[in-house]
Amino acid sequence: MTELRRCPWCAGDELMQAYHDREWGAPIRDDDRMQFEFLVLEGAQAGLSWRTILRKRAGYRRAYQGFDPALVARFGDAERAALLANPEIVRNRLKVAASIDNARAFLAVQERFGSFCDYVWDFVDGRPVVGGWRDQGDLPAETELSRRVSRDLKSRGFRFVGPTIVYAHLQAVGVVNDHVTGCFRFGDLTAGADYT
Repeated sequence: MTELRRCPWCAGDELMQAYHDREWGAPIRDDDRMQFEFLVLEGAQAGLSWRTILRKRAGYRRAYQGFDPALVARFGDAERAALLANPEIVRNRLKVAASIDNARAFLAVQERFGSFCDYVWDFVDGRPVVGGWRDQGDLPAETELSRRVSRDLKSRGFRFVGPTIVYAHLQAVGVVNDHVTGCFRFGDLTAGADYT
């Protein structure tokens, strides 16, 4: 049996490999909770490895009420203090504060656009951007798209949404398909689609 070819970044780690195989790059079009989860997790990852964040993901789900943005938006001083004392998440004061502020901004986007999914997919007219990269080293850290989305998010009150964090978010939720062309997921996610 031939082993599946994957993007090199997930090699040698079962948790990373499972995330790569099942989630990364799969279009999230109708699940705002997942969009919010990735916004919080990508913001938490700034300066850290994704492996670290994945290992803390279950703790984040507990601490952030299943990533319900309406519940997180109501977090006050007591909840903020509990988050900063919680060893199951990244206890960074700025990241925690931003996650709560972002929940409030997230709700405003939902009210304005109907859903966060609709908002973010509108930037690409509903069609994923396909990188078509042969090698992992070719992937950019940010793009004009991520800079545009970042500017718009910041104008709506979001924090920890610089172009690099936003690009990681767009990759995670499938707005951008950056699986390398030799990866089995690249074929899965582009099969039968017209991206020209």
